[in-house]
Amino acid sequence: MIATLIKKQENTLEWREIIIEYIYKSIKNPYQKQFKKNKPWNITIPILLDYPSLSLGHQLGLFLQENGLEIQPQLEDHDVFHVLTRSGLTVKNEIELQFYLLGNGKRSLFLFIVIATGLFFYPLSYKCFKEQYQKGKKAHTFYNLDFEKLLSIPLLQLQFTFNIN
Repeated sequence: MIATLIKKQENTLEWREIIIEYIYKSIKNPYQKQFKKNKPWNITIPILLDYPSLSLGHQLGLFLQENGLEIQPQLEDHDVFHVLTRSGLTVKNEIELQFYLLGNGKRSLFLFIVIATGLFFYPLSYKCFKEQYQKGKKAHTFYNLDFEKLLSIPLLQLQFTFNIN
């Protein structure tokens, strides 16, 4: 009985993730073309890895390399948010990150889509999402920084300065 319930939960979780991934892939490019007006950083993972080992730049390079990710032009800040907040890469982690950023003051159509989708597909995770929102509120505003200019700063210094927990 319990094994059947667990299997059903796993399958449900799988379907939620597939649906959310589909939504993300469907809106990513139109959203990027319509709303992202910032210049791409024009940087590579090997260049990031050349930064001092404790710096944001080096840690960003490690994060990308260890997770088999590529730099997405105009979306570099998103990966920096993962590094700064030590967020994972599951669908639920992505939703938690958006709640954290909402608490930090970020407002965007994409953020609201992710939050609405997260609340719809993960209603039992509301408490966890609220905790992430509260953490974002406690942190000093950082979501709008020009992170490209901060790549040489030690990661721990940035986390301490902005009270990122």
